[in-house]
Amino acid sequence: MSVSEERDHAVPAVQPAAVGAAAPIADPAPLGLAAFALTTFLLSVVNAHWTNGNSAGTAFLGYALAYGGIAQLLAGMWEFRNRNVFGATAFGSYGAFWLGLFVWIRVAPLRSGHDLGWILIAWAIFNTYMLILSAQVNLAVFGVFVTLELTEIFLAIGNFLDNGTGVLTQIGGYLGVATALVAWYASAAGVANGLNGRLRIPVGRGLI
Repeated sequence: MSVSEERDHAVPAVQPAAVGAAAPIADPAPLGLAAFALTTFLLSVVNAHWTNGNSAGTAFLGYALAYGGIAQLLAGMWEFRNRNVFGATAFGSYGAFWLGLFVWIRVAPLRSGHDLGWILIAWAIFNTYMLILSAQVNLAVFGVFVTLELTEIFLAIGNFLDNGTGVLTQIGGYLGVATALVAWYASAAGVANGLNGRLRIPVGRGLI
């Protein structure tokens, strides 16, 4: 694979395949990004208060389990098969995030905004070093981690200050929608560029 071809992948592998290893499978990154994008969008419209008065605000739960959780986790495991440590860590971790959020909401009898605030702080710590490392991938993936970092920080602060009902959480919802849109773009680029057809969607070079 040439350097230019490798940069067309949504989350290009950062380790070469070992001599004699099995041929790589199809790029699972577009699936992982799409699963992350859709579930993030459904939760973010709730945080942005767009569903007030017209929805129970629970539409994201089923997709947190099936799409953002299971499908994204599978994408992460397939990234291990492709020897892509960054993609495997990102999709495996955020697939588990959605599964954990589903279980926490469905099972935990007592929940508070402070609980979710601590959860989001922990994920923001993880996301910080993944953000730095994503600068080596491409601009589209870097954009996902930048907007996600801001989303997690605003939501964490909002849950500590007003139990997730105030303006900071609403801003976090807007940032989450932006995160979903960037992730959908990166997913579409991975699908289009993986087809090797006429339609190519730019993802930009890594920053470092």
